[in-house]
Amino acid sequence: MIPLTPTGFETRVLRIPLVTPFETSFARQTEREVILVRAVTQDAEGWGECVTMPVPLYSSEHTEGAWDVLHRFLYPALLGNGPVNPLLVAGRLEHVVGHRMAKAAVELSLVDAGLRATGESFASFLGAERTFVPSGVSVGIMSTLDELLSTVQDYLDQGYARIKIKIKPGWDVEPTRLLRETFGDGLLLQVDANAAYTLADARLLRRLDDLDLLLIEQPLAEDDLRQHAELAKQLRTPICLDESIVSAKVAADAIVLGATQAINIKAGRVGGYLEAARIHQVALAHGIPAWCGGMLETGIGRAANAALAALPGFTLPGDISASDRFYAQDITAPFVLDEGRIAVPTGPGLGVEVDPVRLEEVTVRSEWTRAPSRPGRTS
Repeated sequence: MIPLTPTGFETRVLRIPLVTPFETSFARQTEREVILVRAVTQDAEGWGECVTMPVPLYSSEHTEGAWDVLHRFLYPALLGNGPVNPLLVAGRLEHVVGHRMAKAAVELSLVDAGLRATGESFASFLGAERTFVPSGVSVGIMSTLDELLSTVQDYLDQGYARIKIKIKPGWDVEPTRLLRETFGDGLLLQVDANAAYTLADARLLRRLDDLDLLLIEQPLAEDDLRQHAELAKQLRTPICLDESIVSAKVAADAIVLGATQAINIKAGRVGGYLEAARIHQVALAHGIPAWCGGMLETGIGRAANAALAALPGFTLPGDISASDRFYAQDITAPFVLDEGRIAVPTGPGLGVEVDPVRLEEVTVRSEWTRAPSRPGRTS
């Protein structure tokens, strides 16, 4: 990829209403607050999405923290320091510890710009082998079992290829069993605990073994690799790690330890799509199925996720739903479900364009950061 000289970054905080509340074991969301990064270079512009939440409940990162680290540390490392190879952005930023979601947004914005400059699609660049990817849907915790049944029936009627439900203590075995009994053995069904349990809950979690689930996602805390390995010995249901997997190295460790039998790969969580692709290679080499998780992305992140999920090792349906699963109106043209699949964009870069009118409608904060002027020049 050609080196680029960044001349500035635009940072925006968006707040987009959700069509319905989305509840997990740790939070209930009625809107999505997200940061977008626009990289402006001498050759092209590109977009990246930072998938932090307003509060540090899913991870230690959050909106205000990401905003601060972007402006005080990440942008200064890239502006005024000569050309930047988008493939080497992670190395330019490695002196900053952590903040993977913020780093992922910056990296993607420059990769998008670099690919737009040459006319190559992100999917082609990553090595995608499919033009459509199977679409699963993530169903939040509901107020009643009847509401859950109605919601799942609606998603199945729309054609979604897989159902994932969020679980927590008190909302786990009963709703899962009800879905299996109602929709039969043909339903591709999995559950996601978002680290809501401990190893002491093994007996409870074993009750899920009779329900023929694809997997149980992140049952224990993110730093509990050894405990996940112990739990895996007590369950027939495959364990899939999400929050625990923050790099290709950790993915390899988790596989060797027996802590995971599948991997949910989220680019923001691991520091970017290049690292996500490396984790995919680790999983592929070990024969571990992978799938692309979601963070209620706008069309920017959804386009990138679709390209990632088109790689050969992503053998399970991911959380790449249609845009209207979450938003009545997105900031790009909507992604539409087509026979249980989502099309992978093929245009230059991410292959989607931002609607400037809608972008302004949902922006609550924006700021430009420009490259410092050279001595003797004014800007």
